[in-house]
Amino acid sequence: MKRIFDILVSLLVFTLLLPFTIIISIAIKLTSPGPVLYWSDRVGKNNTVFKMPKFRTMTVGTPYLATRHLQGSTQYLTPIGSFLRKTSLDEIPQLWCILKGDMSIVGPRPSLTNETDLIALRTQEKIYLATPGLTGWAQINGRDFITIEQKVALEKEYIKNQSFFFDFYIFLRTIPNVLFKKDISH
Repeated sequence: MKRIFDILVSLLVFTLLLPFTIIISIAIKLTSPGPVLYWSDRVGKNNTVFKMPKFRTMTVGTPYLATRHLQGSTQYLTPIGSFLRKTSLDEIPQLWCILKGDMSIVGPRPSLTNETDLIALRTQEKIYLATPGLTGWAQINGRDFITIEQKVALEKEYIKNQSFFFDFYIFLRTIPNVLFKKDISH
């Protein structure tokens, strides 16, 4: 049921957002040199690494670090990067990973491969057994303003209570969080 939900929702959302995808792609090309998409190595289910796309919001040559570890991260933003991040529009290309099966609509957010502290804690708590998601329980309960320990505790709670209805609840709660830019630091 979860996989069917993932496929149907991602196809529907991609279809609805296709005009925005085209406009965003053109805006990125017009305002910043470099590719439209930024592909990063992410840690997925069973700690396997996969490539995850996002609309590029940082300049080419930005250090490969999680934003929370990047000193003066705003200096690396492209002219429309801040807007794309605050509106979460930079996440649209991840629908490809959902269709492919590397991600789900709901699950723990996939970490960068160099976030070793987060990966170690997730491994210890067996969070790595879950398919990562576009949104998740930790995303709607603090997102950028919680510690990795709090994030993993929320992810553990999610896995313990995971069900179609809980996923649907998280999905619905994500919509106002995105619309009102709740808990986004950059």
